[in-house]
Amino acid sequence: MNRSAALANAGWLASSVAATRRFRRALSDPAGTQRTWLQSQVTRHAPSQFGQTHDFASIATYAEFARRVPFADYSKVMPYIARIQRGESQVLSVDPVTHLAPTSGSSGARKLIPFTRGLSAAFDSAVAPWMANLARQRPRLLGGPAYWSVSPLAQEATHPSSRDDDSSVVPIGFADDAEYLGAAKAWLVRQVLAVPASVRHVRDERAFWCLSLLAMLRQSDLRLISVWHPTFLELLVTPDSATWSTLLDAVASGANPWSDALPTSARREWDAPANPARAATLRQIGASEWSRWWPRLQVVSCWGEQAAESGWHRLKAQLATGAPQALVQRKGLLATEAVVTVPIDNALPLAVTSHFFEFISDNGDIRLAHELQRGAHYKVCVSNGGGLWRYQLGDVVECTGHVQATPTLRFLGRGEHTSDLRGEKLAEPFVAEALRELWDSDASPAVAMLRGWDSGDAAGYELVMSGETSTESPAQVVQRLEHVLQANPHYALARRLGQLSALRVVVVAADSEQNALRAGRGTLGDVKPRALVRALPGNVT
Repeated sequence: MNRSAALANAGWLASSVAATRRFRRALSDPAGTQRTWLQSQVTRHAPSQFGQTHDFASIATYAEFARRVPFADYSKVMPYIARIQRGESQVLSVDPVTHLAPTSGSSGARKLIPFTRGLSAAFDSAVAPWMANLARQRPRLLGGPAYWSVSPLAQEATHPSSRDDDSSVVPIGFADDAEYLGAAKAWLVRQVLAVPASVRHVRDERAFWCLSLLAMLRQSDLRLISVWHPTFLELLVTPDSATWSTLLDAVASGANPWSDALPTSARREWDAPANPARAATLRQIGASEWSRWWPRLQVVSCWGEQAAESGWHRLKAQLATGAPQALVQRKGLLATEAVVTVPIDNALPLAVTSHFFEFISDNGDIRLAHELQRGAHYKVCVSNGGGLWRYQLGDVVECTGHVQATPTLRFLGRGEHTSDLRGEKLAEPFVAEALRELWDSDASPAVAMLRGWDSGDAAGYELVMSGETSTESPAQVVQRLEHVLQANPHYALARRLGQLSALRVVVVAADSEQNALRAGRGTLGDVKPRALVRALPGNVT
């Protein structure tokens, strides 16, 4: 047992008892829980500029809240975010905005979501019962360190969409992913990390992968692996033969061949004692049997729905032979703006203690959490207490049942036309604008669309275009498009880490409607111009 990790895990679990009990009680009364949450937050944030504009002080019921506050998408929130960036206080909520968390938007390169201590507490209200439930299912989870994927965030701002960072009074981005939980919980999380959080400073992608895997291989008692898309883990645990040999030599000697990629101030925390016995064990297991590298592994958590489902099944099959004791758990629905569902046992109930939820049905009716019907589809809207009020997330879910009286949900996709092969969240309006940037209006080709492809082992995008009017070579066009697409931070990260292959081009005949439809996997009975075509089964070229 790793004593320091076990103590930190125990401290984290103990600090989560109150939130866990509150969530468990709320499962039997989602209507009362949501009503109480809404009234307390409306009252609390009434002095904010948004609260005064919408007369929060006089709101006593949900009906009054719905009448006074309109639904909003990010375009409605942007003016408030600009004021927050300039340093104005109490704009959307009364709490100070500690960070603006970047995420991709449907019609632009990114959104900036205000984060406050209250919103961090809301995230913790969902993470606490999740981790407590995992500890109940796998008590040995608490006995060792964990790997939580930490994005390499320290990138140079190279795109015009990032130029506002320097003028923002409020920091943009988190130091690391643990900060979503707030300062105290973040400290506890960092004590159990198998990979030091300073890996986020590594800008060289190969060094990032190698350093991450080296730190994990040094931990023979790793208990938890939590990543977003399963392909992230697949890439992480698949070193080539030369890298594998270097990794084992580093484990045996305690050396760090990639230390130059780290900031000087962070190198000491990567020091490790020589461990030839551990290296010998790994050498005997081999590079291809990664599921046997950590014999005490208890949980692997990752996305497992929609485009991530095939990767989830591959991980489950691998662990069934190499680490049959490990639980492979699908993550709940989590956005930068809000936690929507919490993994509890084999279900994903709504995070009723974290935010206030409204759901728009297919026929436009608005339903509250306790009114959802099994089998029905809904668009999710959230008031998160951190500054977003009646905010349309864009996620579409299906009610799959209930845990006690609280609905369980399955993620179906985005309400707008998007493609999300490896977590990149490319939306059609953004792609359409990117394509427009490539050519002058009178020089654009007759056919131009971005098509996703997914072979299972690899995925990426290709520009389908006719070349009759372009004076550039296809390679030049693709290079420019790649630059524009990387304004989307999720696409840029997936490309940087190798989860998405390099953009490629397919040239089709300009006068062939059939070719254009075939390129988009459409049918002659449904001819609609598309800037973005999502990968379908068999959409591999």
